[in-house]
Amino acid sequence: MIVSMAVAERAWCVVVPHHARGAQQARHRLAAALADAVPAALLDDVVSVAAELVGNAVRHADPLPGGVVRLAWRLRSIDGSAVIEVRVTDGGATQVPRPRVAGVEDPDGRGLTIVDALAIRWGVERDGLGQSVWAELS
Repeated sequence: MIVSMAVAERAWCVVVPHHARGAQQARHRLAAALADAVPAALLDDVVSVAAELVGNAVRHADPLPGGVVRLAWRLRSIDGSAVIEVRVTDGGATQVPRPRVAGVEDPDGRGLTIVDALAIRWGVERDGLGQSVWAELS
């Protein structure tokens, strides 16, 4: 699918509760905003990554003021292909997010491994107010 230039530089930002419901709200808002703008397979991957990042923020990090997590995403076109950057900002955690090796029987621990598999690249930015975990998908 080729993204028109009218769509190429759109950006969104929402805040969701620093609670398990936050990931669900994030998925719905993201899917609704991008449903007509990107191919279904890319949308599925973007929604999965956003849900993992919000879920990790809720489980492992402090909230932003107001008890929220911020989800932002930007859609642009590079060489005719849709590229989406997803960014989740929280109040920070004691440890920098990183993938870990989860055993077959482990109930969790696969989130950033999933992000790493689906994203072109991803990273973490920290400042005095908290941290942002971002991922780019195409």
